Amino acid sequence: IVLSQKTITASQVAADLVSRNRTVDSASVEDIIQGAQLAYEPYALNGFGIDIVSVTFDSFKNPVVLWRRTESMSPNNDAVSSVAGLADEGEGMIIVSVQYTYTPDFAKYFMGDIDFKEVAYSRGRRSATVEWEG
Repeated sequence: IVLSQKTITASQVAADLVSRNRTVDSASVEDIIQGAQLAYEPYALNGFGIDIVSVTFDSFKNPVVLWRRTESMSPNNDAVSSVAGLADEGEGMIIVSVQYTYTPDFAKYFMGDIDFKEVAYSRGRRSATVEWEG
């Protein structure tokens, strides 16, 4: 239960931190990922993966990826597709997917790994879209 809550927190923290900016670069996204990872303390980060996507909407209200940073997981294209039609042309959205795989110390012999996944959605606070700088 605790790791499920930490996964929710990690996704929301990352989405909130990205949405506070007009632009991001490699260094700032790395800081945001580290902030999301801090939500898991004191647990190990062996099973942590994150997918951060900034999208804008075209004239047909379909999401178009502006930039994406994915680490230790597959890109969550389903989350990007799921926002189609939610905003007008030129508006944007931040989509953060977090996954965490936990291997219990003793119960692993009976039940295996436990996978947690969460997606957080956010809108830019200071601009319609969060652009990549650099």
